[in-house]
Amino acid sequence: MQITAFSDYALRVLLYLGLQTSDRLATIQEIAAAYAIPQNHLMKVVHQLGIKGYIETRRGKGGGIRLLQRPEDIVIGQVLRDTEDNLNLVECFSPADSHCVIQPACRLQGILHGALAAMFAELDRHTLAELLQPRGRLRGVLAPPARRGATR
Repeated sequence: MQITAFSDYALRVLLYLGLQTSDRLATIQEIAAAYAIPQNHLMKVVHQLGIKGYIETRRGKGGGIRLLQRPEDIVIGQVLRDTEDNLNLVECFSPADSHCVIQPACRLQGILHGALAAMFAELDRHTLAELLQPRGRLRGVLAPPARRGATR
C-alpha cells in the first residue's frame, strides 16, 4: 500500500506546523518552499486539515496557519484515515464495485483486512509529537527559507 500525495503532504504540513511556536502563523508559501512542493496542492491539504480540526487557518493580511491541537493529541493513524479517500487495498474491499470471480471462495480478503487493521493499530500508537523528535535536526532542514539562508 502506498499513501497518496495528499496524505503525505498533510503529514508534512503537520510536521512543519508542529515545529513552530504556538503563537506563530506559518504560510502555505513557506511550507511549499520548505518542501519544494506546489502551493496549489498544499492549499487543498490545508483546507482539509482545517475542516478536520487539526489546524487553524486565518485569512487576510497577517494571516496564516497553525496547529489547533497539541502534537501529543494528533494520532498518525487518524490523520491517514482523515486524508485517504480510499483504503481499499484490493477490488473486493468494495463489494459494490467488485467483479472478482473468486471472491466467494477467496481467503485473501480476510488476510488483507487483518494486515490493514494491524497497520492502523501500529499507526494509532504514534503521535505527531513523536515525529517531531529530534526537533533540532528537523528545524534545521525545515526552517523557513529566509532563516535557513541567514544561518549559513
